[in-house]
Amino acid sequence: MSASRGHVEILMFLRDRTAVVFTFFFPALLLLLFGTIFGSDSSDGAVAASRIFTASMIAYGVLNTAFVTMGAGLATDREDGTLKRLRGTPMPATAYLIGKALLVLVLSVAEAAVMLLVGVLVFDMPLPPAAHWLTFSWIFVLSVIACSLLGIAVSALVRNARNAGAILNVPVVALQFISGVFIHPMSQLPDWLENVASVFPVRWMAQGFRYVFLPSDASSQELGGTWNLGGVAVVLGIWCVVGLALCLGTFRWSGRDR
Repeated sequence: MSASRGHVEILMFLRDRTAVVFTFFFPALLLLLFGTIFGSDSSDGAVAASRIFTASMIAYGVLNTAFVTMGAGLATDREDGTLKRLRGTPMPATAYLIGKALLVLVLSVAEAAVMLLVGVLVFDMPLPPAAHWLTFSWIFVLSVIACSLLGIAVSALVRNARNAGAILNVPVVALQFISGVFIHPMSQLPDWLENVASVFPVRWMAQGFRYVFLPSDASSQELGGTWNLGGVAVVLGIWCVVGLALCLGTFRWSGRDR
């Protein structure tokens, strides 16, 4: 039943051309712009800016896809009565939520593939060795889980589904600038912004993905001069737990009475 619901969610998403364009092509367009403007040529042994942006913006793709898609989707289903109707059917609540999670996972994988395709074909970015793909897998899964759970939690704060996208994109955009996605290295930021960014998962997501796709000596540009994969795992794991707790405390099947 969960797989069937996931299939329905994917079909409904694909029928919305606007959602498809903004989910897949807008991040790819940003990558093309940043990679082209800041250059794809490396000098003095430095890593090309386009390669750094490709790795970092996978985190942006996951956050945009999981957090915004999940949050806006739940807010819409809650407002139009879909959640309330589904609750009265034989479909268990877990099947609905797993179906949404399957949608987010499929979209996140496709989004990451698009970003990598741009990096490889346009900016000639080499792919990492097999061992790094194992690291990519657990960082990617933890990132999707954390962002999806936070999207579910934040959806409860959205009063009007029509404004969901605008509301949810505010933290998304802000975190990109302070988390080393749009501005790298993060040492260019004030210390207090570095500390704020280190609390949230995006900084650690971007750092983990840079470890996967950049050479080992690129760690010198990270905060602390190391990839700190242990920190990546701990912070993302904590946010998975925090996101679950927030979901359990805030999730509602119906909208607020007005």
